[in-house]
Amino acid sequence: MSRTPTGYTRLQIALHWIIFLLIAVQFLFHDGMEDVWRAVMRDTYAGPTAGAILHVAVGLAVLALVVIRLGVKLKRGSPRLPENEPALLKTTASVTHWVLYGLMVVVPVSGAVAWFTVNEGAGEAHEVLKTLLMLVVLLHVAGALVQRFVLKSDVMTRMLRPSP
Repeated sequence: MSRTPTGYTRLQIALHWIIFLLIAVQFLFHDGMEDVWRAVMRDTYAGPTAGAILHVAVGLAVLALVVIRLGVKLKRGSPRLPENEPALLKTTASVTHWVLYGLMVVVPVSGAVAWFTVNEGAGEAHEVLKTLLMLVVLLHVAGALVQRFVLKSDVMTRMLRPSP
């Protein structure tokens, strides 16, 4: 990487929003999977439902897209945060982003391990990690809104409008 980019590419922006939408689908429509998982744990499992299949497929799609997104990020880099931003906010943003990436990998992996190996411990870890992911997503959204409306920076705009 020869220079620090000033913004994100169309691919980076598309991956960001597609992953966001897929994670939202997972949080909003997880009941089918929970019902099937409870049946597996009670030994009354009668086969996967459409909700369970959707949940597994979307989770694996999130994992694949996050791996692609990380590859693009590592190859291209990310734009710098505003120069005048306090060091604590810059550190918080950086840590939040890397925690998000980590959770977007380990949540689907723990779910896949739970589902494909019928591992109750992995299922419990998946539950805890998905809650943590939701909290970090909320922190990320709050940070973006603070950047936009309080600090009046262009940080949020960079994820809406691609740069060369």
